[in-house]
Amino acid sequence: MDENTKLRIEEDIVKMLRTVFDPEIPVDVYSLGLIYNIDVQENGNVRIDMTLTAPSCPASEFLMEDIRMKVESVEGVKNLDIQLVFEPEWNKDMMSEEAKLELGFL
Repeated sequence: MDENTKLRIEEDIVKMLRTVFDPEIPVDVYSLGLIYNIDVQENGNVRIDMTLTAPSCPASEFLMEDIRMKVESVEGVKNLDIQLVFEPEWNKDMMSEEAKLELGFL
């Protein structure tokens, strides 16, 4: 897999992540800053490191399943490994400017 293909897959993954919303917050997980890393490997395997707004988030299973279904539908993704991490701890400064504006933080 060449670099252009990897870049296209990563861009398509980001587009899909922008369609995953926390049911309690009207902003997508990517704009919220919950996605720490997207690693597209040569063989089509993808690893996503993500966090939650709070470790005890009641929507965690819903969010991870929604991410899994949408990212696995991206052409070129063979296998998805989602790692839930809590370091660094999420905070509102990790949100995009759009998300901050949407939630009234600007």
